[in-house]
Amino acid sequence: MSKVNTFLEEKVMPVAAKIAEQRHLQALRDGIILAMPLIIIGSVFLILANLPFQGYLDYLTEHPKLKASLLYPYRGTFEIMALVATFGIAYRLAESYKVDPLASGAISLAAYFVGTPFVSYVIGQTPEGVDIVETAYQAALFTSKGLFVGMVIAVLCTEIYRKILQKNIVITLPDGVPPAVAKSFTALIPGFFAIVVVWVLRLLVENIGDFGSLHNIVTVLLQEPLTRVGTSFLGTIFIFFLITLLWTTGLHGASIVGAVMTPVWLTLTNENAISFGAGEPVKHIVTDQFNDIIFIGGSGTTLGLVFAMLFFAKSQQMKQLGRLSIGPGIFNINEPITFGMPIVLNPLMIVPFILTPIVSVIIAYVSMDIGLVAKPIGIVPPWTMPPIIQGYLITGSISGAILQLVIIVLSFIIYFPFFRIWDKQKAEEENSLVNIEKD
Repeated sequence: MSKVNTFLEEKVMPVAAKIAEQRHLQALRDGIILAMPLIIIGSVFLILANLPFQGYLDYLTEHPKLKASLLYPYRGTFEIMALVATFGIAYRLAESYKVDPLASGAISLAAYFVGTPFVSYVIGQTPEGVDIVETAYQAALFTSKGLFVGMVIAVLCTEIYRKILQKNIVITLPDGVPPAVAKSFTALIPGFFAIVVVWVLRLLVENIGDFGSLHNIVTVLLQEPLTRVGTSFLGTIFIFFLITLLWTTGLHGASIVGAVMTPVWLTLTNENAISFGAGEPVKHIVTDQFNDIIFIGGSGTTLGLVFAMLFFAKSQQMKQLGRLSIGPGIFNINEPITFGMPIVLNPLMIVPFILTPIVSVIIAYVSMDIGLVAKPIGIVPPWTMPPIIQGYLITGSISGAILQLVIIVLSFIIYFPFFRIWDKQKAEEENSLVNIEKD
C-alpha cells in the first residue's frame, strides 16, 4: 500500500495538479458554469411544457400557442448558451491575468458575432416587384452548437487583448477623465486587433477550402472527434475512470475533465432537449446529465458506501462519519467521505471508488442503448437533486428512477467488502487505544 501511495503522491498528483491549475482550463470550466443557472431555469419550463400526463399533453396539443408560450423561457435560456459562455470564459481568463474582465468579455462577445455567418431571405416584395431581403444571424449558432467556437474566440481574443495591454499599446487619457471612460479607451486598440483577427480568420475560412465558416471548421476538426470518442461506450468508461482517478489524488476530477468534455455534453443535452420539445425520440445517451445518473452521492457513486457506514459500521469513527455523511450524500455531496474516511490516497478504498462508477456506466449505457431505460431527455435538474427523483426527471421515465435504485444497490454491494476491511482496521485501532489508556 505504501508503494501505491508513494506512486500517487510523487507521479500522479503533481501532473494532475498542474492540469487543474492551468488557467485556460479553469477559465473554460468557470465560464461555462456561468450558463448553468440559465439552463436549469430553462429546464423547469421545458418540464412544464412536457409534463407526463396524457390529459395535460392533449390539452397543450389543442392549444399550441399555450405550449409555445411555456417554451419562451426555455428558448431564452438554452438558446443563448454560446453567447453567455463566450462572455464568461473571456471574463474569467482576463480576471486570471488581472486585466479588465468586462472589456475582455465584451470584446470576445462582439468578435463572436463578427465570426458568425448570417443568412439572407426574402420577406416580401415591393409594389414594383422587387424582393425585400432581410439579413439575420442564424439563431441556432447561439445555442450549444456555437459553444466550441465561443470557447476558441474567447480564449483567442483575451490572449490578444492582454498581450497588447502588456506591450502598453493603448490610448492613455489625462488623469481628469472619469475612470470608466479611461478604461473604455484603454480597451480600444486591443479590442480592435482582437476583432480584426477574428474578421480575417472568417474571411480566410469563407474563401479558402470547403468549410464555409468558422463554425463548420471547429465542428469538423474539434467537436465531432471529441463527441465520437468521448461519448462512445469505451470513451465514456475511460472518462469516468479518469474523473475518479483524479479524485483519488485529492483533485476535483469532474472539474478538470469537465473543462474539456462539458461543451460536448451540453451540446448533446441541448440536442436531446430540442428533440424532446418537438415530440421526437432523443438520440444521445451520454449527456451532461448522464454523469448525474451515475454519480449518486457524488463522484465515485458513494451513497451505497454511506449506507454501509450508517447501518453496518463497527468502529465509532465510521459510525459517526456515516451519520455526518448521509445528509450531504443524499444531495450528492461526498467531500466528508472522500476526505474524511479518507478515500483520497487510500489504496484500499480507491479500488471500489473507481470500480463502482465504471460498472454503473456499463449497466446504464447498455440498458439505454437497448431501450430498457429511457435516454436523458435534455432536462437539467440541479445536480443536488436527490437520486430516484433525479433519475425520473433526467429521463422523463420511471425507468430512470429504477436505474438509479439499481446503481445504489450495486454501489453498496461493491463497496461493502472493502468497507468491512477498513472498518475492522479502525475498530482494532480504537480498541488498541482503549487498552493503552487502561494500562
